[in-house]
Parts: sequence; structure tokens; C-alpha cells
Amino acid sequence: MSTVDTGSTQAATLGLLYRSHYDWLREWLARRLGNRETGADLAQDTFVRLLIKHREGRIVTAAGATPKEHTRAYLTTIANGLLVDHLRRRKVERAYADAIALLPQDLVPSAEDAARLQEALVAIDRFLSTLTPKIRATFLLSRLDGYSYPSIAALLGVSLSSVEKYMATALRQLYLLRLPSD
Repeated sequence: MSTVDTGSTQAATLGLLYRSHYDWLREWLARRLGNRETGADLAQDTFVRLLIKHREGRIVTAAGATPKEHTRAYLTTIANGLLVDHLRRRKVERAYADAIALLPQDLVPSAEDAARLQEALVAIDRFLSTLTPKIRATFLLSRLDGYSYPSIAALLGVSLSSVEKYMATALRQLYLLRLPSD
């Protein structure tokens, strides 16, 4: 694969890749998930991501690898990222469903509100997963539990300046993900 393909050559190249590797990728994903339908969905999403990367010129060739080895390694890398995202989302959705099941019927959110809440929870989980354990703990202690920076420093056994740096890092990451911080 190269980034010099344009127009119909690009479409033909991607079409050939799809025909040559889709079935293999679908089965690879289905084995990991234990579900053929979701494997097919994620395989399709993988090729959509490949198309986007190709259009943006972000596909690079691995030196020394055969085209088939390179293509499958690249597809596997993209698919694995989608698989991790899918599994994380499912975990959040299960936890949300378990929490909702405990609510009295009159407090259960509407389907529309539930969908928005789940999207927000998935985004928060994605944000928290990008943080190191100390930065994550600092952020949660500050924003969720309302601890002051000196209290967090004492709890974590770090300096006040470390807590300030951790929070700055967390807030920068939050800004990059475009999530509201409050």
C-alpha cells in the first residue's frame, strides 16, 4: 500500500484489499468476540478507518514485510483498537444497565436520556483510560470527591506541585477530547 494512489486507482486498491482480507478479518474478530455479527460490523468499521487513513495519507509501508503480512498486521492493529473500544463500551453499558435496574420505575430515564447518558459514560471512560493511575486518582479525588489539592497530595503521598501537574495534565487531556470538565 502506498499513499500515492489517487482517484480510481485508490478505489481499486482499497476494493482489492477489502475483497482479499475482509473474510479473514471478520473471522479473526468473530473468534475474539464469540459473535459473528459483531465481528462483521467491526471488520466493516476497520475498512472504513482504513479508507479514512488512506485519504488522509497516513498509511505507511513496513520495510521488509510482504504486502500480505503488512496489510494483515495493519488491519489487525486498526481492528484491535476498535475491538478494545467495543469491549469497553459494552462494559460501560452493562454497568449502566445494572445501575438502572436498581432504580424505582419512576426514576428510570427515558430511552433518549438513557442513550445520551450511555454516550457520556463511554466518553468519560475513554477519557479516564488515557490517564496514568496517579493522574486519574488526582482528577477523581478533585472533581468527584471534592478534595483540595493539599488533601490529595497527602492522600497520594506526593507533593502539592505534583498534584498541580497531574491536574494540569488531566485537564489538558480533557480539553483535547472536548469533554466538559464540570
